[in-house]
Amino acid sequence: MCKTKELGYQEVLVDEYQDTNALQGTLIDAMNPPSLFCVGDYDQSIYAFNGADISIIGTFSKKFPTAQVHTLTKNYRSTVPILSLATKVIEHNERIYPKKLEVTRGHDSQPPKLLAYDELFDQYHAMAAQIRDSQTPKEEIAVIFRNNSSADGIEVGLRELGITCKRKGGTSFFDSREVKAVLDFYTLLVNESDMMAFIHLFEFARGIGSAMAKEIYIALKILGHGSIFYGLYAPDESIKNPFEKRKLNHQLGLFDDFLELGSVGKFAKLGFEDKFMRNPILKHPKLTKESATFLHDFYLLFRDLKGVKQPRTIVKKIAESAIYKYIAESLASKRALLKDGTIDEKQKVESLVRISRKMVLLEELSTPYSEHERFLNAMILGSSDLTQGEGVNLLSVHASKGLEYKEVYIVDLMDGRFPNRKLMQRGGSLDEERRLFYVAVTRAKDILYLSYAKYDKIKKLNFLTSQFLYEAGLVPKDEAFRAMVLKEEAKED
Repeated sequence: MCKTKELGYQEVLVDEYQDTNALQGTLIDAMNPPSLFCVGDYDQSIYAFNGADISIIGTFSKKFPTAQVHTLTKNYRSTVPILSLATKVIEHNERIYPKKLEVTRGHDSQPPKLLAYDELFDQYHAMAAQIRDSQTPKEEIAVIFRNNSSADGIEVGLRELGITCKRKGGTSFFDSREVKAVLDFYTLLVNESDMMAFIHLFEFARGIGSAMAKEIYIALKILGHGSIFYGLYAPDESIKNPFEKRKLNHQLGLFDDFLELGSVGKFAKLGFEDKFMRNPILKHPKLTKESATFLHDFYLLFRDLKGVKQPRTIVKKIAESAIYKYIAESLASKRALLKDGTIDEKQKVESLVRISRKMVLLEELSTPYSEHERFLNAMILGSSDLTQGEGVNLLSVHASKGLEYKEVYIVDLMDGRFPNRKLMQRGGSLDEERRLFYVAVTRAKDILYLSYAKYDKIKKLNFLTSQFLYEAGLVPKDEAFRAMVLKEEAKED
């Protein structure tokens, strides 16, 4: 910008004009510069969820009737077949600014390829194998997804094959709290001295914070003479008060609040095992019925895991345990919490399904392993090594904008997932979903794969192919017609 005191801003340049929001539009109007230069692409307006108003760029010529509009028609990135596919689809949107792109690249090119799979997880595994066998350098490959659950499947598929990847847009599979919780349980099975794993788990229990979790952990070690599991299953009965006395400071009037232990009578009707009811750990004065139940479920789980050899069986038993179901419920409820304090039950169910899907993926990851230590080391240490630095790029469509890659995979092109009907019903639109598809396709320079699956074994759901594949001329009309009917039904709902 150039500025003078007398006349204010003389020249204003606005980049990414298609993403201008109402406030930014007002600021531009307030500047009212003698020279205004805006650069943008109407077909790449994909931030409506963040306040972007596509009508601002759409009405530019009406608002400034004397403005000159220069259309950039040359595309220096993609090959003819890739750009042709993108154009076929985006032309189904209203054409505010006619655009006919010219490809400047002249070398031989291959047409985009459609990959169809019977089941969702088959898609992820097969795609990972194809990426492994590709001659393209891994850092020049991108997998672009519309939904985070799609990225989980790809990330795990690559992880199984030892292929490095980095994820941008959404939380890594291994960083999600539901996966970390399973690995914390597993960590304690392998190394009960890991106090932080214990604390992280017990922070899920209502009424138990990190300080109280640490007190319970130390008390169990005292009862078990160094072992929390001996303290849990075979406590030293001669120890009546296992809780360490806090440091006293008589000058400040601080006294030990553990001199008077709580009564275990309040837990009598909760159905705990008699042996567990006799454990002094229940005398913690701040233990509530809910937190005691969490502790009892912890007791039941590790008793059930004793002697189990196979990592896959361990993961399955953890995922099916009462304590993990409590954790999953807690996470799902928080993720479905509305601003008014109520819980969106539909959103909660969807969150629980996503957690279940992650457990299936984790089970599949554990299948090749026969030793606990090797599996745990691969999941905790190996996962961080394989999801940072160089390697295959895993990107949400929004995160991919402005980037380019030699080889691109667009995953989960099923109606409902891409286009994402749920987000459309929450203020989005089919036009915006189509622009997202356009952005995803035009990230590819040389090689483009479009992928979909026909069935989801977790939800027991049959998929219709994305109508974008019909619009691109890659699937028959009859199947696409069914997708169009589904779209109209979604509108009515």
